[in-house]
Amino acid sequence: MADVFTVLAKDHEEVKGMLAELQKGPTMATGASEDQLALRKKMTEELIIEESKHEALEEMYFWPAVREHLAAGNTLADTATGQEQDAKRVLAELDKLQAGDAEFEKVLGKFIVDAREHIAFEETQVWPGLRTALTGETADELGGKIAEGKKSAPTRPHPNTPASPGVLKAAGPVAAATDKARDKLTGRGAD
Repeated sequence: MADVFTVLAKDHEEVKGMLAELQKGPTMATGASEDQLALRKKMTEELIIEESKHEALEEMYFWPAVREHLAAGNTLADTATGQEQDAKRVLAELDKLQAGDAEFEKVLGKFIVDAREHIAFEETQVWPGLRTALTGETADELGGKIAEGKKSAPTRPHPNTPASPGVLKAAGPVAAATDKARDKLTGRGAD
């Protein structure tokens, strides 16, 4: 099993790739066709699904480990979960918009900037200290929980759910089941 840093780095690379692709366009303003806008919306849905899973699992497993193992863990985790709560609000708003809507690019652009800042914060401010603080066994265990959790994690942002591991572990399965049912009915996330 991969350690927590390998699992999260893989997620970060996938998200950065999605952000770069979305940033390239084409957009409504640059003359995108209806098919291109539909593809843009589908790409955004995939981003929302992956980010929703990632953030929920970090809040359940990663940030509690940061709090437990680092002297400044509470401050780091509070900053990061605050960023994640803001991101969930932006993603929830983005999820309601179509790629041809006037606000779509503005909301997407905000998410792109914020997501890159959040990834950089994690990788440069949190990971170095946590790499030193965790044993290999603990890092592997966390990586396993996050990787395994993706199968049952929520696929939509839930900005009104507190970033509390206990709340997320209790509400997460219900939210995930509801999200997956809604996704199936709407075809969201389907290939």
